[in-house]
Amino acid sequence: MNQHIGLFFGSFNPIHIGHLIIANHMANETELDQVWLVVSPQNPFKEQKNLADDRLRYHLAYLAIGDNPKISVSDIEFSLPRPSYTIDTLTYLAEKYPNKKFSLILGGDNLLTLNKWKNSEILLSRYKIYVYSRPGYEPDKFSDHPNIKFVEAPLLDISATYIRKLIASGKSVRYLLPEPVRLELEKANPFRNLK
Repeated sequence: MNQHIGLFFGSFNPIHIGHLIIANHMANETELDQVWLVVSPQNPFKEQKNLADDRLRYHLAYLAIGDNPKISVSDIEFSLPRPSYTIDTLTYLAEKYPNKKFSLILGGDNLLTLNKWKNSEILLSRYKIYVYSRPGYEPDKFSDHPNIKFVEAPLLDISATYIRKLIASGKSVRYLLPEPVRLELEKANPFRNLK
């Protein structure tokens, strides 16, 4: 039987406990065998100016998951053309891992903008999408879609933007980040000069 992988794409700039809670919940509470945190080098919808180095973000995500066998980190998009388009990554992964079945993990806010994504109709028709709710986003128009599964996940209203601002202003981020990530960021602080 094919291993079923849930792909949780993100800048992870930096990875924080909110990301990990969602990934762990999806690994525990769905039929997914494993969740891959796919560190994106460039999201087509986001500015790159506040983005920490790709390898540092990958390294921090790797530190964050520790020895959890149900979650891993992928740098697959680092070798693909930029900006990264989800459909291109999925096509590449399907060719590279023919024995794995891939699905997407999205927040409700991303689901609402899915129609702006490259080849969104192919994404919706070929791939299962696991959606966790986000405060203020109720994607009702997809409630009956056969490939979309809504998953109640514990949510923390924490953003990487908020964490970067705390770090830049010299304030504590203890308890917002996994401890190995916090310690690493104290050594190599890529966010100290952000506004």
